Amino acid sequence: MAHPVTKRYHYICSMRRDVFQAIADPTRREIINMLSAQSLNLNAIAGNFEISRPAVSKHIRILTECGLVVIKQQGRERFCHADLHKLKEVAEWTAQYRSFWTGKLDALGSFLDNQP
Repeated sequence: MAHPVTKRYHYICSMRRDVFQAIADPTRREIINMLSAQSLNLNAIAGNFEISRPAVSKHIRILTECGLVVIKQQGRERFCHADLHKLKEVAEWTAQYRSFWTGKLDALGSFLDNQP
């Protein structure tokens, strides 16, 4: 019988990552930004960061698991490119709050304009 901690670890590792997890990290956001302009191999991506190549690979894996990055083999190289369609999910989620916050900020602006 598997140890409860081991079972929980395997459960957590098997959960599918989502776009929100991916964009929560600034390094992953920068990787997405770089790949939105052009396809790059793993070494080129890693060369833009002051972290280890295995750390960059982990970020790429997370981005791949949630569908924001696609890796294609070209000869001996693996090239990454961004698939930004998944960001639509984020845009739709934030849109529902945009009007709320716009109204609140407009009201605050009006209040501040009327202060002596």
